[in-house]
Amino acid sequence: MHTSNAARRILWALVLGHFAVTLVHGAAHAAAAVPMTLAANVFIVLVIEIGPLAGLLMVRKSPIPGAWIIAATLGGALIFGIVNHFAIIGADHVTHIAARWRELFATTAVLLAITEIAGVAAAAWVLGTDADHASN
Repeated sequence: MHTSNAARRILWALVLGHFAVTLVHGAAHAAAAVPMTLAANVFIVLVIEIGPLAGLLMVRKSPIPGAWIIAATLGGALIFGIVNHFAIIGADHVTHIAARWRELFATTAVLLAITEIAGVAAAAWVLGTDADHASN
C-alpha cells in the first residue's frame, strides 16, 4: 500500500472514530444535563463535529486543503475539550458531572482527546506524504 493511501485510510478511521465518540459524549452530556451556552453548542456542531467530516470529504479530491481543515478543527476541538473538561472547573468539568454519568463522560472526554491528537498527527502525515508527491 502506498504511504499516502495508508495515511488517508488512517485519517478516515480516526475522523469517523472521533465522530462516533462525539455522539456518545453528547449523549452523556444530555443524560447528565450538563448546561452548554449557545456559543459552545455552535462551536461543537461546526468545529468539532462538522469540520473534521467536511475536511475528510475534501481529502479525496483535494488532500492538502482537506488535511489542513481536519488538523485545524481537531486541534481546536482538543483545546476546547482540555479547557472545558479538565482545566476550568465548571459544569462541563469531568469532576462535576453527576455520579451516574461521570464514568462515561470522563471516558469519552479522554477518548475525544486521544482521537483529536491522533487525528492531527494523521492529518500532518497526509500533508507530508501528499506534499512530497506534489513536488515530485
